[in-house]
Amino acid sequence: MSTLPTELFGYRVVAKLGSGAASELYAVQDPKTKQVWALKHVLRHDEKGARFIEQVEQEHAIGSKLDHPNVRGVSKVHRTRKLFTTTEIGLLLELVDADAMDQRMPRNMLEAVDQFRQIADGLAHMHERGFVHADMKPINAMVCANGDVKIIDLGQACAIGTKKKRIQGTPGYIAPEQAQREAVTAATDVYNLGATMHWVLVGEVIPTALPPKGDGELGAVDVKMIQLPKPPHARNPRIPAALSELVMDCIQLDPAARVASMKLVSERLSAIADELRQTGAVALQHAERAGK
Repeated sequence: MSTLPTELFGYRVVAKLGSGAASELYAVQDPKTKQVWALKHVLRHDEKGARFIEQVEQEHAIGSKLDHPNVRGVSKVHRTRKLFTTTEIGLLLELVDADAMDQRMPRNMLEAVDQFRQIADGLAHMHERGFVHADMKPINAMVCANGDVKIIDLGQACAIGTKKKRIQGTPGYIAPEQAQREAVTAATDVYNLGATMHWVLVGEVIPTALPPKGDGELGAVDVKMIQLPKPPHARNPRIPAALSELVMDCIQLDPAARVASMKLVSERLSAIADELRQTGAVALQHAERAGK
């Protein structure tokens, strides 16, 4: 069991909030202002650790250019250097008192659609600023007790049009173009959000057959081997046909065949929510989830 540090970069450590692949997340307090923040902490133990340091640098570079209520705020970055090499980094983040979407599932269809719409709004803001999240999935959407949603983890975010050297993404949510190391665009986030909505509504991830390559990397997959799932309303007739159609329009294998923009995704979700308010919210039956 690791010992909780008492201080990091001059901030008093209050509690440990969680762990990532190579990072620790703490609640910390500024001793001067008494404001409480979240702090993502990464130590570079070897050459492989440089990749995770770079991801935090990227998260700060992109997050500091965003300002939207549905995207977790990014504040400062702190570094420890030895011989011109960053050996430790800490990213100060907005503290979000919430649970990940896979832990706080929507109770009914209207609540689900409203949460999807908030995610779409946050992603649309990123696109307007020239960036793609590139890893939208249920655990990267934090749901507050009052229903507000915050998109988190910009570690894989990048400028629109980036071609990444490594395959990055999460099986079940990764878009085909990500698996082929093609340009990551706004359409990539449309697919990722569509896959997220599919999981919430149906309880299953979309099979992408991404084989592990080793060392935490993913191997390439033949897009021709991917088959689209059945529309959600075919699995559960209580799901509105318009919502089911939107999910399918988002997860098309060809980026050009998907909904043209995240703004349009948001508008369609708003229209579905209006219809649900008129007809009454339908309880959302939660199947056993896999592949969060």
